[in-house]
Amino acid sequence: MSLRRLLLTPQDEDAPERMRRLRALGLGEHPDPALDAFADRLARVLAAPYAMVNFVGEQRQFLAGLHTPDGLPLPAATGADGTGRARLLTRDHGFCPHVVVRRRALALEDVRDYPRFAGNPIVDETGVRAYLGAPLPDPTGLALGTVCVADVVPRRWGREGLETIKGLAAELTQRLLERGNGGPRPPDGAGGRGGMGGTGGMDGTDGSGV
Repeated sequence: MSLRRLLLTPQDEDAPERMRRLRALGLGEHPDPALDAFADRLARVLAAPYAMVNFVGEQRQFLAGLHTPDGLPLPAATGADGTGRARLLTRDHGFCPHVVVRRRALALEDVRDYPRFAGNPIVDETGVRAYLGAPLPDPTGLALGTVCVADVVPRRWGREGLETIKGLAAELTQRLLERGNGGPRPPDGAGGRGGMGGTGGMDGTDGSGV
């Protein structure tokens, strides 16, 4: 891996503890139809061609929920699973590792406007130009992973898009924790004012994490 890519990938000191927590919740290793359905909902609500529920580990990212245009493979992903879809990304691909390390939402209206993000390999390999993601906040203080959408054209996500992604992240976190604890699990795609959930308590839209 080049020095340039290393500099673009944030150091993640929480990764070992996050992986222990994900294993305890039964997450981060297998595709989940319910999370694929949630990714479909993310794409629909935010009108984006790509959407993911992403669990970030020490060496890789696992796309437990994945929506792509027409169900086509994500170009940068590897490791086809039982559904025939590749769901693994290395940690230097994409922007979700920044979200889990910072534990803050990230809105990039045009990645080319931000030098530290414009050089990410996901930009060239998939044509991603815009990204919107939010962490899945565990009560232990960790970010379990992210929910995110991406587009191949610049997007003005605005306040509404930011509040939507954070509300959906909060909703999904609650569902995952209830499922992990054996509690009630809402039907796939249910909840929260059609995805316009709570604000998540974080503000700003400067592309540095919000």
